[in-house]
Amino acid sequence: MKVLLTGATGFLGSHLARALLAEGHQVTILKRSTSDCSRLADIYSELAACDVDAADLLSAFSRHGPFDAVMHAATAYGRRGESEAALVEANVLFPLRLLRACCEYGTGLFVNTDTFSRASLAFGATHLAGYHLTKKQFAEWGAHAAVQYGLTFANMRLEHVYGPDDQPDKFIPYVIRQCLQDGARLALTSGEQKRDFVYVTDVVEAYLLLLRQKDSLPKGAYLEYQVGTGRATAVREVVEKIHSLTCSTAQLQFGALPQRPGELMCSQADTRKLRELGWKERVSLEQGLTMILQKEAAKNGK
Repeated sequence: MKVLLTGATGFLGSHLARALLAEGHQVTILKRSTSDCSRLADIYSELAACDVDAADLLSAFSRHGPFDAVMHAATAYGRRGESEAALVEANVLFPLRLLRACCEYGTGLFVNTDTFSRASLAFGATHLAGYHLTKKQFAEWGAHAAVQYGLTFANMRLEHVYGPDDQPDKFIPYVIRQCLQDGARLALTSGEQKRDFVYVTDVVEAYLLLLRQKDSLPKGAYLEYQVGTGRATAVREVVEKIHSLTCSTAQLQFGALPQRPGELMCSQADTRKLRELGWKERVSLEQGLTMILQKEAAKNGK
């Protein structure tokens, strides 16, 4: 099939791009002319790339389409000091233009990447509030567009995704990096909050499954899938597991940091809808952490 992918230069998107090519699909990516494409270095020649800051969005559809599906994985978190207007542009207006192009050019499936953490808005959380609010708003627009234009809008509500090549400031990469430093002191919260940690290849498989079953999905419908293992694990347990697997000498200072206001204390996916399609997770938490550490060791020649 022909697939248009956004966010391909990022963590999840790069894994999606690689998996789509492996299944024989033709993949066009939308990126900026300034994007860091290092995650795609080994497969870049196999991709068709369109720079959205150098050409009209519709040109990707007219030049490389018609597309069977759009997979939207691009996002702005607000961690780099983006303004509220910049978050709205990246997380609402840009994907709305993309969604409109799907309707004009007959793309029947739009797969959107959403997040479990926007549930924290209900608890008055302020951390990344702009990101969470804009993700919520676009999902609502997707539900509206599905009915109005007759396409299938699949909203992938991702739990805590982890795996190799993630951003170094994300939780698991950060903890691994600290644990690999001899004598480091790692200031942490109490670690009581629980998250559903799901390995990136299992998440990618959920996207691929929807693509394989595209023709059997209901048209003119908003479909929400929660993507995780269905099990919640305490953050403290994950940190201690990483500490053990790395044979670390770092000091784990649980309780040194306060919980954020409005912290979501427990999240786990209801995976029944995905499992009805035939999906199941394959990578346990310990296996996933071990694979990350093995890749790190190979990268560093150890």
